[in-house]
Amino acid sequence: MKNKRSLFAVPYVIWMALFVVVPILIMVAYAFTAIDPVTNASQITAENFTRMGVYLSVFLRSFWLALLATLVCFLIGYPVSYWMAKEGPRFQRVAMALIMLPMWMNFLLRTYSWMSILENNGLLNQLFRAVGLLDLLAVDHIQMIGTSGAVVLGMVYNYLPFMILPIYSVIVKLDGSLLEAARDLGADSARVFLKVIFPLSLPGILSGVTMVFVPSVSTFAISNLLGGGNQLMLGDLIELQFLGGAYNPHLGAAISMVMMVIVVVCMVVMNHFGEGEEQAVML
Repeated sequence: MKNKRSLFAVPYVIWMALFVVVPILIMVAYAFTAIDPVTNASQITAENFTRMGVYLSVFLRSFWLALLATLVCFLIGYPVSYWMAKEGPRFQRVAMALIMLPMWMNFLLRTYSWMSILENNGLLNQLFRAVGLLDLLAVDHIQMIGTSGAVVLGMVYNYLPFMILPIYSVIVKLDGSLLEAARDLGADSARVFLKVIFPLSLPGILSGVTMVFVPSVSTFAISNLLGGGNQLMLGDLIELQFLGGAYNPHLGAAISMVMMVIVVVCMVVMNHFGEGEEQAVML
């Protein structure tokens, strides 16, 4: 029986090897090599990593905007998740459908829609012009596209469901007897939430934070379209090294490797923090 189970795992192992392990090894090989301009031959070097100091501002901007988008998603997503979990099954099904509905559309289509809303002659500026706000401010338009705020807005809009769903799935499964016991012991609603509900929902929070932060820090479509090329992030920088005029796949691989390591470290720290909190609650 055990041998049969091992056979079923063979396709999965092959898939992981071809599409996960091999690309990572290629990335590592490119990151630690460079083309000698004289001999035009590959040589082992760490020069690609030392050159990344020039792009420190891009690293800082990427992590700052990703953290900001994650925080906004949490501040919006947790109340929505809590509200959904407290309502009846019919309401939950409708709310789930409304949350998932935008995800049925193409990612780029959703981002292009925000471009038409935020651009200088977009829907919002036309609305502000119609109500006289632009005349009151004595400006032709309010600059929204090509700003950090537009990039964060695009991240929040696209990744908010990834924050809501994990938190909701945890809160909706909480044992009601724990809440009743807390109230029987004299705890008011605020104390029940802070001492019981919120700590027990930490696994969902950490899952949501991870699912929002990781794609946000590595995004390039949102920052490219809504940032207007003015908000360069790590994803855009990597794309430029592989597809842009500054073609340098070795530097792009080095940046990708550093970003991957930082993201993995953040995930390990968050998971460790979550395990510690969960054990503290159980004690």
